[in-house]
Amino acid sequence: LAVFRAIAEGRARFGAGAIGAYVVSMAQGVDDVLSVLLLARWADITDRRSGEVPLDVVPLVESGAALRNAGNILGSLLAEERYQRHLAARGRRQTVLVGYSDSNKEEGIVSSRHSVFNAQAALMRVAGEADVELTLFHGRGGTASRGGGPLDRLVDSTPAGSVHGRLRVTEQGEVIGNSYGLRRISLRTFEQALHAVLMDRIGASAAASGAERHGELVDRVAAASRERYREIVYGDPAFEDYFRDVTPIDVIERMQLGSRVAWREGAGIESLRTVPWVFAWTQSRHSLPGWFGAGSGLEAAARELGAEKLVKARGEWPFFANLLDDVEMQLVRADLQIAAHYDSLAGGKVEHLVEAIRREHALATHWVTWVKGEVDLLDSRPRMQRSVVLRAPYLDPIHLMQVDLLKRWREGGRKDRELFDALLASVTGIAQGLQATG
Repeated sequence: LAVFRAIAEGRARFGAGAIGAYVVSMAQGVDDVLSVLLLARWADITDRRSGEVPLDVVPLVESGAALRNAGNILGSLLAEERYQRHLAARGRRQTVLVGYSDSNKEEGIVSSRHSVFNAQAALMRVAGEADVELTLFHGRGGTASRGGGPLDRLVDSTPAGSVHGRLRVTEQGEVIGNSYGLRRISLRTFEQALHAVLMDRIGASAAASGAERHGELVDRVAAASRERYREIVYGDPAFEDYFRDVTPIDVIERMQLGSRVAWREGAGIESLRTVPWVFAWTQSRHSLPGWFGAGSGLEAAARELGAEKLVKARGEWPFFANLLDDVEMQLVRADLQIAAHYDSLAGGKVEHLVEAIRREHALATHWVTWVKGEVDLLDSRPRMQRSVVLRAPYLDPIHLMQVDLLKRWREGGRKDRELFDALLASVTGIAQGLQATG
């Protein structure tokens, strides 16, 4: 109730625009949204003329299951009589926040992006049938593993008609400094976003035809990718210990990162939040959340439906082309020679996991380069390729020092403060060198 009293005070002092929408994380159904309106009434935040709560409530669909059920969630909400009255008082406008991070951690990048795309299409359809003006709000992280990347590529990867002149996104982490830290760069970022929104009107028909022609193909890529990802990450009982051994997650969970702790209530990888999950794999240069499963997905689709269809889909559907570009960039960020040094920290029998990761990386590299007509990764983006090559020699020594520091710190029971401070410096150095955290 104190939250709602603070909302009322902020609006009273600074105007209605001082407080924006109320976002409901992990929304699963109607009750999650109606509970917000009930709490607001208990706190006496109502419009004296209409009797309704003057607050936009935004459900956040972010898990794989919620994304696949997004249309039903919104449909049930819009059919609720009490919410219809609230919506009428808000001009029949509804915003839904679509998250990229949790689904990526649950089922891998390919299946996650596929679920996000389908969720947007379902939400648009339901809102259109109910004559509700829908705004899709993209909740992205900084890296491709969490939906990050240039705003024009984000717009290109949405279903036809989903932007319709409005683009609302979150920007966080290192993206804020990189994209908005200087006035000229900030203006350029906004120019690119505006250009993408305007061009979306022109290219909407191409996006629609691409999804219609190649939907079955990408369905197969996503399903096989999800199966392979979950088989290793959640199906192998040795994987959790392997993750804790070969990444500096025990350092990251002791760092002051924003306002959230690293773990939710519960046990296992399921309870780890997405930022430290991606951050840890980035530090060890496995970069696993950004590409694992993609190779198996592409190979399954090529074997069952024809490899040439992958090439055609890339040429005709921007969503699929951008997905392949993001996977390619994460494959390049992964350096399995460096990762091998972190693998040496693992206890127990993990050779099968190391081999599975290497095999999947090789498979994804093969299919991505084949579909794009390249010999090596990033051949089609030589400037980016050269940047990666030039950066590596400066990062390699920091990685080797971090591996040594982790070993010594853990052997001492994680109590040596000087070793921990040195580890913090190594984490910062690697993050700055890769220009990526979580």
